[in-house]
Amino acid sequence: MQAKDAIKNALASSLDTLNMFLCDLSDVDITVRPVPGANHIAWQLAHLVVAESFLLGDQLPGVQYPEVPKAIADLGNERTGKADPPGGYLAKSNYVDFLGKMRAATIIAVEKLTDKDFDKATTNVMAKHAPTLGSLLILTANHTLMHGGQFTVVRRALNKPVVF
Repeated sequence: MQAKDAIKNALASSLDTLNMFLCDLSDVDITVRPVPGANHIAWQLAHLVVAESFLLGDQLPGVQYPEVPKAIADLGNERTGKADPPGGYLAKSNYVDFLGKMRAATIIAVEKLTDKDFDKATTNVMAKHAPTLGSLLILTANHTLMHGGQFTVVRRALNKPVVF
C-alpha cells in the first residue's frame, strides 16, 4: 500500500462513517441543537463543505473543488454559523451530496500525488497543527470524524438507535 492509498482510505471511510450517522435523520432532525448554543448538524455539514476547500484548496496540488452554493457557504462560515439563516435550511441531501462532491475532488487530487508530495510543507493557517500535506490530509479526515462524534449527541437526543 502506498501513502496515498492509506490517506484516500481515511478520507473515504471518515465520510462513510459520517453518512452512517446521518442515514435515518430527517431534514428537521439536522436542525436540532442538542443543547442551547450548540451547532446543529446542518451547520456542521455546511462547515465541513467549506472547510474542505479552506484547509486544502491552496495546499493540495491539482485539486479542483466545485463552487460551493451560497446557502451552504453562508451557513458554514465560522463567523455566521451560530445564527439561523433567515431563509431556512436546505434539505439534508443537499449538504450530504455537496460534501460528497468536495471529498471526491480531494480524493481525485490525492490519487495523483507521489509519496514525496505528502512531505511537502504546508503554508496555510493549519501549518502549526499539520506541518506537511500528508498530516493536513489526515487532519481533514479526522475533522470529519470529530463532527461525526457531535452528530451522535443529536442522535441520542432524538432517541435514534446507535449505528456505530
